[in-house]
Amino acid sequence: MSSPESPRDIELLARGELTVRGRVREASNAVLYCSVAHEGREAACVYKPVAGEQPLWDFPDGTLAQREVAAYEISEATGWGLVPPTVLRDGPYGEGMVQLWIEADPGAQLLALTEDEEAGEGWKAVGPAQVDEDRTALLVHADTPELRRLAVLDAVINNGDRKGGHLLPAPGGRLYGIDHGVTFHVDDKLRTLLWGWAGEELPAEAVGVLDALDRSLGPGAPLATRLAELLTGAEVAAVRARVEALRATGRHPEPSGRWPAIPWPPV
Repeated sequence: MSSPESPRDIELLARGELTVRGRVREASNAVLYCSVAHEGREAACVYKPVAGEQPLWDFPDGTLAQREVAAYEISEATGWGLVPPTVLRDGPYGEGMVQLWIEADPGAQLLALTEDEEAGEGWKAVGPAQVDEDRTALLVHADTPELRRLAVLDAVINNGDRKGGHLLPAPGGRLYGIDHGVTFHVDDKLRTLLWGWAGEELPAEAVGVLDALDRSLGPGAPLATRLAELLTGAEVAAVRARVEALRATGRHPEPSGRWPAIPWPPV
């Protein structure tokens, strides 16, 4: 569930002094590791300036930061708190997304490769993966309520890039998802490693959350108004349509078959 610290974290991220400490080199866009300080509080955070976004053929230029914030807003509306506190603000290199840094638990395992033909207890099968030139293995992900919630969130926000490296299991059993710039497209772009529940009935908890989201996305509702500040009208309408479709089917979505269902590289 959402952390009771979220409002204080949002104030810290939005109003604090942002100091760049380094850069995350493996990222395709500019991702800066920073500290933020305000009224005696300090925390580590990530700053992604709009000026450092690489153009994408299927998304409007300069919109990835807004999509990251929109994903946080949807996550908060679910009550699951799956996206770290995230704001849109000015920084040393102009406007950008600033998100609380999450230290992942190195001992937690959410993905694995197995030589077995089926996923074992506590795991869900994703599909075969090429290990080397002559060998394949079964890619599996953990079968946990937290990961399943994230799969539902990804279906709502139309996440086109849910890689293994975007899953952050935190100490204490919490799970966070990060890197939500490639989301909210009006076309079906869902690409994820979390296909283990594809076609299965949604849990009752998820159905209740989707019902609440549907109400929150109604015309004039606070969430709909906030999303309209971050996304286009067509994209907000597409969010509503995806929520309605999930409620109508009552099932996790399945790969469309029109393009690769798993992002590359998967990690």
